[in-house]
Amino acid sequence: MAKFYDQLSPELQRFLSEQLVFFTATAPIEGRINLSPRGMDTLRCLDERTVAYLDLTGSGNETAAHLRQNGRMTIMCCSFSEQPLILRLYGKGRVAEPGTDAWETIRPRFPAIPGARQIMILDIESAQTSCGFGVPIFGAGRERTKLQEWAQSKGEAGLADYRREHNRISTDGLDTGLVVDESDIR
Repeated sequence: MAKFYDQLSPELQRFLSEQLVFFTATAPIEGRINLSPRGMDTLRCLDERTVAYLDLTGSGNETAAHLRQNGRMTIMCCSFSEQPLILRLYGKGRVAEPGTDAWETIRPRFPAIPGARQIMILDIESAQTSCGFGVPIFGAGRERTKLQEWAQSKGEAGLADYRREHNRISTDGLDTGLVVDESDIR
């Protein structure tokens, strides 16, 4: 049976810290819903009402565009181990970019991962647990290294060019607000 919380208990915080994969969902007022899997040790519980994840350079930047427009965000974790559990976090998200106070404060909580682009912060309005009885049990796998290898091969200049070309406008034409370098400051 589903149960709602207004903050994360120590047990739920521990559950979050153990997740190898999590999912984020955002949506613009009109347009496509974005649902993305995440991994690579990028999720952190900052306190009982706030979580953040290190966002890496990728094919798009939908989450940032949607958060800029309306802030709505859901993060879901589900156990793939013997102990079933699904945890959904609902709230308002915001983006911390390199050079901002939020970035400087939160970034040290994450490992150094090539291609780090921004930090997505979720201010939790409510949390919900449910059974997860229908989720399969999977053995511990290993992390893919392709994204890190790709980011390393691009180098900082190549990543900046890629972000400028592919990460500044969402698939629905929304501005992501991404600042690639000083020439982008509006």
